[in-house]
Amino acid sequence: MSALISSSIARKVVMALSGLFLVLFLAQHFTINLTSVIAPDTFNEWSHFMGYNPLVQYLLQPILIAGIIVHFVMGIALEIQNNRARKIGYVKYNGSANAPWTSRNMIITGLVVLAFLGLHMYDFWVHEMAYKYVEASPEDPTRYYAETVEKFEPIWRTVIYVIAFILLAMHLWHGFSSSFQSMGWNNKYSAGLQTFTKIYAIAIPAGFIFIALYHHFNPITH
Repeated sequence: MSALISSSIARKVVMALSGLFLVLFLAQHFTINLTSVIAPDTFNEWSHFMGYNPLVQYLLQPILIAGIIVHFVMGIALEIQNNRARKIGYVKYNGSANAPWTSRNMIITGLVVLAFLGLHMYDFWVHEMAYKYVEASPEDPTRYYAETVEKFEPIWRTVIYVIAFILLAMHLWHGFSSSFQSMGWNNKYSAGLQTFTKIYAIAIPAGFIFIALYHHFNPITH
């Protein structure tokens, strides 16, 4: 039992740390993407830097991919563990009476977000790898803005992005704040931190939705 508890605590801490890492990446990713709306030239410059800087490509990018894998693997492992414990520990389980929907369905929102990441990587990361290493195309620091806007021209892709970011907001609403709880954060700043996590959970996904809709309704005319 002691080993099981220790393992559970370790899994929660690893999941919390990987989640906080992904939250930081999300803020950085949003900052760069927002420039595609307000300063396309800056967006091109930053995107080119991220796409060709060796530190980003060969160190930070693998760390990011590892963080995504670890976070979702730990989430699935904890969900399986919780389901087993629930069947044993409760004669009757009334989920809505014990926890809010976002808390009870983190695995659902998480898996949908994971599926969305697959589409997002196909749209941008796979394209980038093909452009640089398969097609061996020359560097073009001005191509990123046009490629991004083009992705949002089809209504179906824009709708998928909007739905995915709504579910991401629901995932962050519970997950961001619970990450600090998993690490034992409990002091006079806890209430303020809780408020910040809720604002972040709404503002960042809403910002991504705005970017997707903006580019859909403002296509590049040729």
